[in-house]
Amino acid sequence: MIASGLTLTGACGSPVTPSPGSLPSAAAPATTPPPFSPTAPPTSAPSTAAPPAPSTSTPPAPEAADAVLRLESSGPAVQELQQRLSGLGFWVGELDGHYGQLTRQAVMAFQKAEGLDRDGVAGPDTRGKLPTAARPAPRTAEGDHIEVDLERQLLLVVRGGEVQWAFNTSTGNGEAYDRPSGGTGVARTPRGDFEIERQINGVREADLGVLYRPKYFHGGIAVHGSGSVPAQPASHGCVRLTNAAMDLLWASDVAPVGTEVHVY
Repeated sequence: MIASGLTLTGACGSPVTPSPGSLPSAAAPATTPPPFSPTAPPTSAPSTAAPPAPSTSTPPAPEAADAVLRLESSGPAVQELQQRLSGLGFWVGELDGHYGQLTRQAVMAFQKAEGLDRDGVAGPDTRGKLPTAARPAPRTAEGDHIEVDLERQLLLVVRGGEVQWAFNTSTGNGEAYDRPSGGTGVARTPRGDFEIERQINGVREADLGVLYRPKYFHGGIAVHGSGSVPAQPASHGCVRLTNAAMDLLWASDVAPVGTEVHVY
């Protein structure tokens, strides 16, 4: 990476790691009939006493607009959230009604695009923005390319001048670090116009970490999969995506060698 005027050929990854069901309700106790009394008259009418009324106290419905959806939430409200995010270009993986890590990443990306708190939790503020939100707009509204927005920490896949997918990303944190080969460097993602120069369809174990299926666009700086993609800048200079998102880029062939990468 470029650090203090020096070019590193190493990489800037982190350990590659891949990404509870509800408990059954307890059975209601059986009702034991009263014992038979031999002295009761045979013409006695059966008791007409009403059974105890069920409790009217119920938890709030998860579909409520102000419900907080977070990791491991599930149900129609989560599926509706996924569908809306997907329609806006924020990739959530499978629309399965389960709030997993990919849904959390998509929520985080949406929050970044809308200027909200970047916590990956779909609370009232986040859900309230969804109905009127628009698909993110690229800085360069033409052609096919990738944009890395350092300010918002977003990676945009642009096809035909429009954003096809928007991803949460984590880039260089700007801090000094000790280089394995000696000396120090600065964890900075360079701004500018580049293109994907080479790629590795596999796992690269470099001096500064592990990179999953990296696509290099500036020396040792790459877009790559990682087991850790937080909301804030945290890498040594590379552009991190989830491993699943990196698989998508490879499978869809939207970022072959030669693809322009604009970092701003």
